Amino acid sequence: MKARRTPRWLVATLALSLAFMVTPSGVAHAEDAVPVPPNTGLTDKATGTLSAADRDFVIKVRLAGLWEVPAGNMAAEKSENTTVAKVGREIAKQHVSLDNLTRAAAKKLGISLPNQPNGDQQFWLSEMRNAPTPAQFDQIFIDRLRAAHGNIFPAIGTIRATTRNDTVRKLAQHTNQFVMTHMTLLESSGIVDYAALPTAPAPKPAAGQGPVPVDNQMLVAATEGGSVPGLSNTVILIVLAAALVVGVVTTMRIFRAR
Repeated sequence: MKARRTPRWLVATLALSLAFMVTPSGVAHAEDAVPVPPNTGLTDKATGTLSAADRDFVIKVRLAGLWEVPAGNMAAEKSENTTVAKVGREIAKQHVSLDNLTRAAAKKLGISLPNQPNGDQQFWLSEMRNAPTPAQFDQIFIDRLRAAHGNIFPAIGTIRATTRNDTVRKLAQHTNQFVMTHMTLLESSGIVDYAALPTAPAPKPAAGQGPVPVDNQMLVAATEGGSVPGLSNTVILIVLAAALVVGVVTTMRIFRAR
């Protein structure tokens, strides 16, 4: 007697069901991918008004490279942590590329750039050079660079959103990509001291939406049961009662209509 064959459609259905059962629920779908912003619309002709903030931004991007390239190279040479050494090497390499973009933009815009790190940056580099142990060096390197990237990050967003100059806009776009990448690389070390990061300022209440100031006269009247100046308690009660009646009648009509 021939064994009865299982229909193909049943085999396919069982296989599909099994696939759904063993597939983790957290697997990302293609449409969930993080979008990569295109360069559409970003020109680089040095057109548009150049503000003092724009100039300051270009100079700060240059300064970032002047100390982060040697810091990254130092990490590649001194660190005994393979992850930290790799992060330092990659950040140094990427800052060379960003510095080339910055110097090209500055040349177009006629901005004079510094050739030495500022005082704070030189102090951070000396901290790294004088670190007593490789582990202490790693912590200083990661913490100083992560804090510096966190500080310039909001400035990049402001310039990207407000600049009227196309060359500065394009540089801000590129800088944003570099800085976000560097923050992520530094955090991949697993030794970022998040508790030492500065906290964001508390949000300010929007205009017209803050607490309503309380008038002293009104406060006294409320606590003592007195009336509000210009209004009779009887009038207030009559108005409230009328409103209550109207509400009840309207509600009954709605239910009857159904």
